[in-house]
Amino acid sequence: MLLALMLLASCGADRNIKQGEKYLALGEYFDAANEFKQAYQKTEAKNRDKRGRIAGKMAYCYDKSLQTPKAIAAYRNMQRYNTARTFDRLALAQQLMKNGSYKEAAQEFQAVLDSFPTNKLAQAGLQAAQQAPAIRELGSRYTVKKMEVFNSRRAEYSPMLFGDNHDQLYFTSTRNEAQGDELSGITGTKPADIFVSTKDDKGKWGKPEAVTGGLNTAYDEGACSFSVDGREMYLTQCVTDPTYPRYAQLMVSNRSDAAWAKATEVKLTGDTLSSYAHPAISPDGLWLYFASDMPGGKGGLDLWRVRITPGGYGGVENLGAPINTEGDEEFPTFRPNGDLYFSSNGHPGLGGLDVFIAKVGKDGHYHLSHPGFPLNSQGDDFGLTFEGAYNRGFFSSNRGDGRGWDHIYSFENPEIVQTVKGWVYEMEGYELPAAQVYVVGDDGTNEKLSVRSDGSFTKTLDEGVSYLFLATCRGYLNHKEEVTALLNPKESRDTTLQFALANISAPTLIDNIFYDFDKATLRDSSKTALDKLVTLLNENPNITIELSAHADYKGSADYNKRLSQRRAESVVAYLIAHGIAADRLTPKGYGKERPKTIKKKTTEKYPWLKEGDVLSEQFVKALKDEKQQEICNQLNRRTEFTVLRTTYGMFDEKGNLKNPPKPKAQEDEGEKSQDDGINIIFD
Repeated sequence: MLLALMLLASCGADRNIKQGEKYLALGEYFDAANEFKQAYQKTEAKNRDKRGRIAGKMAYCYDKSLQTPKAIAAYRNMQRYNTARTFDRLALAQQLMKNGSYKEAAQEFQAVLDSFPTNKLAQAGLQAAQQAPAIRELGSRYTVKKMEVFNSRRAEYSPMLFGDNHDQLYFTSTRNEAQGDELSGITGTKPADIFVSTKDDKGKWGKPEAVTGGLNTAYDEGACSFSVDGREMYLTQCVTDPTYPRYAQLMVSNRSDAAWAKATEVKLTGDTLSSYAHPAISPDGLWLYFASDMPGGKGGLDLWRVRITPGGYGGVENLGAPINTEGDEEFPTFRPNGDLYFSSNGHPGLGGLDVFIAKVGKDGHYHLSHPGFPLNSQGDDFGLTFEGAYNRGFFSSNRGDGRGWDHIYSFENPEIVQTVKGWVYEMEGYELPAAQVYVVGDDGTNEKLSVRSDGSFTKTLDEGVSYLFLATCRGYLNHKEEVTALLNPKESRDTTLQFALANISAPTLIDNIFYDFDKATLRDSSKTALDKLVTLLNENPNITIELSAHADYKGSADYNKRLSQRRAESVVAYLIAHGIAADRLTPKGYGKERPKTIKKKTTEKYPWLKEGDVLSEQFVKALKDEKQQEICNQLNRRTEFTVLRTTYGMFDEKGNLKNPPKPKAQEDEGEKSQDDGINIIFD
């Protein structure tokens, strides 16, 4: 009977091992670990070799499913049964680092180096184990706080702020509210979905809700990132196939009417046996960064990037050294200033995945730094998101969680930051998201900024540098502003810039032009508006304009026309006196001939008006409210300009272009344009 029981146990262990191998082949580490654990328990202690081999499978699965204490115990059992190989000791050392057991980790790393002195992961690990206690003791200016409002009894990770006011936080969660009925064989929890929390007017974050609109599925979705204009969400998805290993893939979802549509795959290569995950868009919107284990990397997961073009995606590029290592580099993200943040277990850190910062130096190469403790810990720290230009926001970490589940934390480093936030919009109209903003600095800065859907943009300034911002949009006149960042500022400073662009094909109101009653004499209060017009004409030297003055219906038509003509001539005289060539200006008084046509923007201030209303004498007199009539008369009494030509001064007497562009072959090295074909120089 005893022999029969032993045979049954042995057969049961083999069945568990066989089932565990099936789960392992599919990447379902949680389910595989449970099968191997049962096999281990059914195997006699005297069968040391078999027990040691099963312990190795358990250790690997616990390692992959982030169950650090169980992984350490399983690796120790391998040592007890003399089945641990050199790379098992390396894995044990890395798990000991995640447990904060730095002294024991150093011993295991050293044992690996005794056998393989050139192993780079062991070299970096030993350095990390020796330095970690001092790094923790030193600390940093970062403060970190666990955000209970976002967290559940399951995992939350990869937060990403969204919205012009950073009042929405998207993140990945395996909480019970996620879609799907089955538990994941990878984590033992529900497949991950993307959730969102919204901050109210009082600054309080609301209860997270699953994102609606077809984005979430019964599969795993997570690690999202947004395009610069906020219209696209890039994310990672892992589909389930009972006969096929799980490979992560990049997806993209479009936003329409405040809802995210069903995601479609972002196909970058023909490789179907590699994972593509953790997308991030560069601040200029030109590059898609991601993590992948595709061939051609340095080992494990590497960071890659691909160019985003109007026709699709360009060829993939490995970021190479010093960013990528033989270990894993994952979860790239950007600050608006262009600094690349990512997580790695291949660089010396405090254990697990540590956050590293990659800055591009004046030599054009990346330079890495470690932000220290407490942003980094002995656990996995990753997935940062920033509140605009400030060094504060949220990130995820599994520090202190024995189950390996990630949670969301806030972080802040009180840096002194100087920023410019600008808005590009049409005069008398709305934002211009199709606009482009070029920035030139006296430090050599020459770049193009992307404009968000609300017409806004943000630029972080370097101390003591003078910048020129030029806003352009097809069909509109240009406008520029200049800002000089303070040298050695004592506190952070925000500068707000307004770029109101004049429409080339429609009359543009010159607001705040005032004349003496019944006269054409300009009041002093008009000078501010007129000086802005002088600036606009200087910024756009190739245009000519008609300067028109208009009146309401009161008084005779002849009188109103003569008065408005004199007023238009007064404005032209002011412009000429301030350096504008007379042949660029045509004064025209229309009197009451051209009543104002209402634009949509005006209806926001006066909701009793409709877009397209023409404020004719008949329309105004039909209004029963005298105050409304007077408002209409005020709107009719206006000064406007209309662009007549956009080629003034561009051609010589023979009709040839005065300053034709140089052929590319004639450009010298100093004049070659940047990658995006833009190299603006302002006098």
